[in-house]
Amino acid sequence: MDDKDLSILRLVQSNARLTAEAISQDVGLSPPAVQKRLKKLRDEGVIEREIAVLSPAKLGREMTIIVEVLLERENRERLDAFKRKMRAAPCVQQCYYTTGEADFLLVLTVKDIKEYEAFTQTHFFDESNVSRFRTSVVMDRVKTSLDIL
Repeated sequence: MDDKDLSILRLVQSNARLTAEAISQDVGLSPPAVQKRLKKLRDEGVIEREIAVLSPAKLGREMTIIVEVLLERENRERLDAFKRKMRAAPCVQQCYYTTGEADFLLVLTVKDIKEYEAFTQTHFFDESNVSRFRTSVVMDRVKTSLDIL
């Protein structure tokens, strides 16, 4: 990976809809060269996905909640089961298996506290391996990004 690839990645991570022509003007390559590099970056898994960032508020998902989850027991089977449940839960935007006080850190978007309460019933209270969880309600989205470069 060279400086041209890094420049392409910077542009694409901020706007995945940029055309090869637009990118080529910024990085000093021809559009076919940009397309070739983008294909290689995708094929190698450097670009994992290209997504649209939606407005939670405009879609009725006005609450963002951060949850720390502590499991009762940490064996591979139970960890994998919890990970599968979090991947399948539509309101879970992000799920991290972590070190420290909590085993998992979750970021959720919900329409209201009732939806979150239902989530806790299903995924925490009805789950025998969840020892405890701590909830923080986000007051303001100061920065949300998946940018790396």
